Amino acid sequence: MELKNVKVLTIVSDDFDDLELWYPILRLQEEGATVDIAGEKKNHTYLGKYGLSVESNQSFSELDISDYDGILIPGGWAPDYLRRLEPVLEFVKYMDENNKVIGQICHAGWVLSSADILKGRHVTSTPGIKHDLMHAGAHWVNEAAVADDNLISGRRPPDLPVYLPLLIKALKDRKTADLNRTPNLEQR
Repeated sequence: MELKNVKVLTIVSDDFDDLELWYPILRLQEEGATVDIAGEKKNHTYLGKYGLSVESNQSFSELDISDYDGILIPGGWAPDYLRRLEPVLEFVKYMDENNKVIGQICHAGWVLSSADILKGRHVTSTPGIKHDLMHAGAHWVNEAAVADDNLISGRRPPDLPVYLPLLIKALKDRKTADLNRTPNLEQR
């Protein structure tokens, strides 16, 4: 339970990639993290591109992004829609500006590209969007997963076993760093 007291938001819309949504949620929960699922509507069932569904427990309009230690963006076709939503772009910008973990895999790089946070960053994605990320200023590499400070990127569903350990480590490292910054009132 290395991620106890860590809170992660995953964003969703229809046509998300089923594995890229569910595999990270389950792994983070196994590590003790709380994972909230947000969509445009609260308590709405969203359908993945291969038939799995997920129900949102938050809406974009009601959540406070500062409550979260990380954000996950699954791939599929959902990122092409999510990148058009101003609240989603604001969430990603906030997380980047505050050095909180951003996890993205496959087509999710589209959201980061639209949020304009990729200049000078090393990322991977499905090769089909590599030029989009490069035109946004990223250094794209064809690797299973890449960690660039708070930004963790994965290429495709088969790379989830490489992507998730990097994501978990980033969340754990930031939790440890936050604990080390918290003043110990007993020493005063």
